[in-house]
Amino acid sequence: MSSKDWLEKDFYAVLGVGKSASADEIKKAYRKLARELHPDRNPGNREAEEKFKAASEAYDVLSDDKKRKEYDEMRSLFGSGAFRRGARPGGAQFDPSDLFGSFGGAGAPPGAGDRRFGGAGFSDIFSSIFSGGGAGPRRGPQRGRDVEAEVTLDFVHAVQGTTLPLTLRSPGVCDTCHGNGAKPGTTPRTCPACHGSGLISRNQGSFSFSEPCRECQGAGTIVEVKCPECRGTGGVTKNRTINVRFPAGVADGQRIRLSGRGEPGERGGPAGDLYVQVKVRPDDLFGRSGDDLTLTVPITIAEAVLGTDLPVPTLDGTVTLRVPPGTPSGRKLRARGKGVARRDAPAGDLLVTVEVQVPSSISDEARDALETFAKLTPPAGRERIEARRHRPG
Repeated sequence: MSSKDWLEKDFYAVLGVGKSASADEIKKAYRKLARELHPDRNPGNREAEEKFKAASEAYDVLSDDKKRKEYDEMRSLFGSGAFRRGARPGGAQFDPSDLFGSFGGAGAPPGAGDRRFGGAGFSDIFSSIFSGGGAGPRRGPQRGRDVEAEVTLDFVHAVQGTTLPLTLRSPGVCDTCHGNGAKPGTTPRTCPACHGSGLISRNQGSFSFSEPCRECQGAGTIVEVKCPECRGTGGVTKNRTINVRFPAGVADGQRIRLSGRGEPGERGGPAGDLYVQVKVRPDDLFGRSGDDLTLTVPITIAEAVLGTDLPVPTLDGTVTLRVPPGTPSGRKLRARGKGVARRDAPAGDLLVTVEVQVPSSISDEARDALETFAKLTPPAGRERIEARRHRPG
């Protein structure tokens, strides 16, 4: 139910009670109507169904002390003629629905204004619209817009961290006038109409409201001699280069926020933020799992059987890992502290997966040696498999 409905519906009349009815009287009246009009008692009766919905809406408002107070205030204001048609500036007819259309009526975005005044209260809304202190757009200091950028990092740079220059083309402060819009040697003067506030207050019947100053277009100042570079806007589109620090361990897809490095604000407002989307190029040797680096290293059958000292590369040198005798293919060895080194967390590890490599061709001498080796070593433990293979049926 929109705010406009509150003007068009008399909830007290719907429940058949007076405006001074107590909470108990309202509850009693609603329960009586709910029993009489309930759809289960009136199957197929569209009129009864609509009355039941209307009674539920009325009870929802009048049973809540806050909602009831706001409803009474609104009905009283409009009933008193404070918003009579014809009270609009310039002689145009004023329609209360115009107001509600701007904060919760037809065409408003989802969540705008109030829904049964569950959001901002009626008195809050009207005080913000009609008080001399403030509604209406103004072109005073404005926060700059946020800027999005994308950077692709090498795998090593992402793991170890790096600082890179980033060139952006976006609106920035004019270097000629330093953002005030006036030609060098001149100064903007305070608007005599709004005295620098950017707003003009107007009285309208029982209320006053503010609107942007027409003299200075809400800026609060007037530029008499405009800057030739920015033509009085205070800003120009230009290239700017900033150094962006990417911390160690930045991940593919991570979004880094740099506060205040976006577009400069207008008329002294704060700058927006810069958001950098990170993409990481895959490495041809290393992989990554969280803060651990991964690496697959092939070993020979002899190295797996006899064991060996295995030198492996890291991102900052070489370490030697011990491969125990009888190491199966796929076993992981760990080099502690050789992964991602963060400032605020313990360093990750390098996880090395050994992969027994079977040669596709061997010499006659190697074949003879392997055949001798096969005769001297026990067979693989396939007892359970063999037993299943020979099981009847």
